[in-house]
Amino acid sequence: MRRAARRLTEQLGRRGALLTMKGTIATLYGYGQLVAPLPDRRGLCLLLKLMPLHAWGCVWITAGLVALTCAWLPPRRDWPGFLAVWAITAAWSMSFLVSWWPLGEYPRGWVACLIFGAFGAVCLVAIGWEEPPRARTEPPRET
Repeated sequence: MRRAARRLTEQLGRRGALLTMKGTIATLYGYGQLVAPLPDRRGLCLLLKLMPLHAWGCVWITAGLVALTCAWLPPRRDWPGFLAVWAITAAWSMSFLVSWWPLGEYPRGWVACLIFGAFGAVCLVAIGWEEPPRARTEPPRET
C-alpha cells in the first residue's frame, strides 16, 4: 500500500499535487453553487448579468475537472489546468472588486476579491515552477 502511494505521488509530482488540490477545491466550490447557492450575491452582480449562478457553478466544476485531469500530465504540459483555475478565480475576483469599487454595492467586496485573487495567483506562480528532480537513492558509503 505504501509503495503504491509513493509511486502515485512520484508520478504526480509537486505541480500535479498542487493541481489536484486546486482542482478539488474548484470542483467542490462549483458543486456548492449548484446545491446551496450563495445567499448574498451582491459581489457577483456583473457575472450574473452574463450567466445565472448555476451556470457559473458548472464553470467552476469544469475548471476543477480540467485541473484534475492536467495534474497527471507531464510538467510543462499541465499548464491548461493552472490557467483554468486562474481564469475562473480571476473572473470571481474582478466581480467582487468592481462590486466594492467603483459600484459600491458590496462593502466587503475587497475581502472576497483578495481571497479569490490569492487563490488564483498561486496558479500563476506555480505554472512557472520546475518540477524538482527525483532523488536518487545511492548505496551507503562504507567508512
